Amino acid sequence: MEICIWKDGLMIRMMFYQPGALVVGGVASQIFYFHDDTLYFNEQPTRALIEEPISILKNYQHILALAFAVKEVNENPKILPNITLGFHILNNYYTAQMTFKATLSLLSMQDRFIPNYRCGTQNRLIATIGGLLSEYSFNIATVVEINKLPLFTYGAFCPAQGDKTLFPSMYQMVPNEDYQYMGVVQLLLHFQWTWVGLFVLDDNNGDRFLQTVLPMLSQNGICDAFILRTPKQSYLAEMMELLIMKQEKYAVLVEKNANVFFVYGEFPSMQVLKTLLFAFHVLSLPPLGKVWIITSHWDFDSINVEGHFGTQTFHGALSFTVHSNEPLGFQAFLQTIKPSWVKEDGFIQNFWEQAFDCLIPLSDEDERSKQTCTGEEKLNSLPQTIFEMSMTGHSYNIYNALHAVAHALHAVYGSSPKHRVLLEPQDVQPWQLHSSLMKITFNTSAGDTVCFDENGQLIEGFGLTNWVTFPNRSFVRVKVGRLEPFGKALTINDSRIVWHKSFNQVLPLSVCNDNCYPGYSRKKREGEKFCCYDCVPCPEGMISDQKDMDSCISCPDVQYPSRAQNECLPKRIIFLSFEEPLGTILTLLAISFSLITVLVLGVFRKHQDTPIVKANNRSLTYILLISLLLCFICPLLFIGQPGKVTCLLRQVAFGIIFSVALSSVLAKTITVVLAFMATKPGSRMRKWVGKRLAYSIVFSCSFIQAGICVLWLSTFPPFPDMDMHSVHEKIILGCNEGSGTMFYCVLSYMCFLAIVSFTVAFIARKLPDIFNEAKFITFSMLVFCSVWLSFVPTYLSTKGKHMVIVEIFSILASSAGLLGCIFCPKCYIIILRPKLNNRAQFILKKNKKC
Repeated sequence: MEICIWKDGLMIRMMFYQPGALVVGGVASQIFYFHDDTLYFNEQPTRALIEEPISILKNYQHILALAFAVKEVNENPKILPNITLGFHILNNYYTAQMTFKATLSLLSMQDRFIPNYRCGTQNRLIATIGGLLSEYSFNIATVVEINKLPLFTYGAFCPAQGDKTLFPSMYQMVPNEDYQYMGVVQLLLHFQWTWVGLFVLDDNNGDRFLQTVLPMLSQNGICDAFILRTPKQSYLAEMMELLIMKQEKYAVLVEKNANVFFVYGEFPSMQVLKTLLFAFHVLSLPPLGKVWIITSHWDFDSINVEGHFGTQTFHGALSFTVHSNEPLGFQAFLQTIKPSWVKEDGFIQNFWEQAFDCLIPLSDEDERSKQTCTGEEKLNSLPQTIFEMSMTGHSYNIYNALHAVAHALHAVYGSSPKHRVLLEPQDVQPWQLHSSLMKITFNTSAGDTVCFDENGQLIEGFGLTNWVTFPNRSFVRVKVGRLEPFGKALTINDSRIVWHKSFNQVLPLSVCNDNCYPGYSRKKREGEKFCCYDCVPCPEGMISDQKDMDSCISCPDVQYPSRAQNECLPKRIIFLSFEEPLGTILTLLAISFSLITVLVLGVFRKHQDTPIVKANNRSLTYILLISLLLCFICPLLFIGQPGKVTCLLRQVAFGIIFSVALSSVLAKTITVVLAFMATKPGSRMRKWVGKRLAYSIVFSCSFIQAGICVLWLSTFPPFPDMDMHSVHEKIILGCNEGSGTMFYCVLSYMCFLAIVSFTVAFIARKLPDIFNEAKFITFSMLVFCSVWLSFVPTYLSTKGKHMVIVEIFSILASSAGLLGCIFCPKCYIIILRPKLNNRAQFILKKNKKC
């Protein structure tokens, strides 16, 4: 049997042969060519110079990988015993015409070109392996699909071209190309590169690439700094014309902000790009120190036109590479390669002569100027740009493709001896392999598992490789990451990556403008791409805690922006506590006034039978003193952490207690007036003078206030609340009054009682009575009203715990005013002037006044 493989761009002259390609061309009347990194001009080129092709020596490993795989299968008694595999290699010269011709020749007789006609049972074609480039794989597939011949592509294949419904007989040894694009997007996001230059093939594949990639980049916040279209292949004359056109765009390439270039292309388009870069170097344009991100098509090769510049430009490049591994025995197999195989290997002569710069004489008559090859040359002595000893990804794909065919054939023949007798090799048809290939799973000698999904694509991921180059044109592939199958996840080892020397091993930046750091937000620039923006500070009260935020955000209610507006800090909960200085002072004042009130009450109790205590209703005096004592204790409810009970009791207790105190003052004042009027002859007021009226006044006035408070508690009672917004950096824990209207109703009623008391006392202040309290009540009511009239605007203009302090101060001040103005004069007489506190003195002074 025979397995055919097409090799795109192999090492000999017939491979990638285009007369004058990348070697010679003309502009106007001058002829130019490259030699040793130097540009020369001649009037007339020689024929030898024009027809000398450029060979891609590295691709010779693909042939050796196929030969090694066939050798492995034929020597393995467990796979296809008594059956020998063979192979036939043809070249397509990188042209669609030659691809179709070579494919049709395989389907005809070996010595006669009659497409789709074969006779005999020898050299039966059972499968094809080909397609380093997607375009030529598509050309091959359109021919072999007619015969349902399995086709294995070992290079990249465009997803649209590789549709399983169009080519059910095709199997891709490289995962879907779209997965690489997903990996590139993840790579750009990982390093936060958002301003990327694109190098794209100038053909349908390039258009399809842009249609796929540009939306993916845009959806992930990445912009293209520029898009440079490069031709697939070109003669040098066309290259120089292209150079002249692209030179104007070179300023875009050296632009500092775009430090990352994403390249999509296939060989030989990559050669065009590298030759363009070399030409820029020859023209003394600034060097490009960039990060190159390249798909799996790319590789360093032996195109000498680039010289040292070709490898150093791509130092530190990152590429998604096809998975590869080293099969057992491959290194030993490479050591056996000798130029003496020239009769069996039609490619080795050209490879050997170009790689080692010597000649293999085919006859004694050959007279050539170069040195004759000794046959002792070693492949491991060649630079890596010419030949790599380790198996590359594409060679490994060819190796696995051959083993997949062998295992599928083995499955068709069966494993029992009777099946081998019943089924002869000539009876096997290519289409019979498909059912086995779709279900096949096997392990290679390198330890990898090979299997295909329902679309005939190899289930495998990509490796992320960092290319480290050296001045001697050697390089090292450093594996720095892996893209999981189907592009699900990309893992990167940042510490292993070597960047281009221009970055001094610092992570490169590739953004349209500097990042907007926390505390700033992005503002789009008019007329430019969304990756280009200005940075504006966050508005007051808002923050941005990450780089490049589109808008600032507000902090949660329990947090506040830092001074730099780059983070939210937790707010501190505050309330008027007993421990803080002001809380301590107010507490001491409340306790002190309470003790003074108790002392006054004790004095009056001790001297309760004296005239000054009996005057103006002794019981009212006790009620007033007790209510004042409670007024001084009431502020303690306002200090400390507010709770549900304290919030309910605060204003209610304050309102009712003060109403009792004011009612007592009013009752004492009315008692004075009635007592004076009752002394007139024939007055009917005598029946109103007495304790009953006084108690009725106190009870009725206090009951009205109590009713207001009950209505307040039953409708909108006070409750604990947190004020998040009054103070910038703090949460104020306090009591919400529930209904502000009811609160001011309580205050208004207190003020009404105070005004009535003040009015009555003012009228009775000059009544002839030695112990007349009206003048003292008048002054106390004046103090009381002054305090509470100033309380309202002050209370409304303060926030947080200062509102509580204002109310406590007003309670203490008004209560102290009542205590001092009414009881201090009496205490002065009782304690310091006891002689005045007797009935005789009282009658004497009364007679004098009369």
